[in-house]
Amino acid sequence: MKIGFIGAGKVGFSLGKFFVQGGIPVTGYYSRHQGSAQEAALFTSTKQYDSLMSLVQDSDALFLTVPDGMIPLVFTQLREYRLTGKQICHCSGAMTAREAFPGVADTGAYHYSIHPLFPVSSKYTAYRELPGAFFCLEGEGPHLTWWRDTLTALGPRVQIISGEGKVRYHAACAMASNLVCALVQESLELLGSCGFSQELALSALAPLMRANLEHLIQDGPEAALTGPVERCDTETVAKHLACLPDDSSRQLYRAASRKLVDLARKKHPETNYAPMNDILKEGSSI
Repeated sequence: MKIGFIGAGKVGFSLGKFFVQGGIPVTGYYSRHQGSAQEAALFTSTKQYDSLMSLVQDSDALFLTVPDGMIPLVFTQLREYRLTGKQICHCSGAMTAREAFPGVADTGAYHYSIHPLFPVSSKYTAYRELPGAFFCLEGEGPHLTWWRDTLTALGPRVQIISGEGKVRYHAACAMASNLVCALVQESLELLGSCGFSQELALSALAPLMRANLEHLIQDGPEAALTGPVERCDTETVAKHLACLPDDSSRQLYRAASRKLVDLARKKHPETNYAPMNDILKEGSSI
């Protein structure tokens, strides 16, 4: 199995180094920006390719580590070459392999999505953390179990999912990562209105967020749940809603809190949460 990379950004750098260190042969890199390909090849002790055709000929699997919107376009260029029996892979969290590679079934190539569920923030250091990451695999062909077993041997945990579940998978990732940023930003703005600087607000919230995240990871959301929604403290929740600066903030608070009511009911089935749900309904008086 010889792997070639098309695109030499952070993901290409990181996966290439990760594979090379794990003993998986990497042929090298091709990029429109030759300097990037040269840099990646030097970093991974592989080869810079000036010709896309040469990379295709030398590689059994081709990873398209380019921006999501460019993947179908790059694949269109690949279709000019003989792809029968080769693996075409991308690392997008949201797209299925079939969506990313239009007409791939006509080429005789196998097609896979291999998504590291990890924020690749540095092209020079992120590879060190990939053994502790989680990978999600999807696609069509006989190599899914090979990728699962190979990646698992390198350290990560791996899950194979169907194409039908890919968008739900990515939405779940966004909720647990990106959307948390929105909640924290809302908190910072509220603290700012109380006189906190941004730096002080983050310092104040950090122990709370760290402790809660550790509890979430160790015990799950139901066990980690605390606060006025769990206590069915409708008076406090009403005060929270009343103090929020605009309807957008209230909608965010209501939507998240209604989900917390579902958790609270599981945790305390003897408690009547109907009054809490009434307060959290859209359009309810505060």
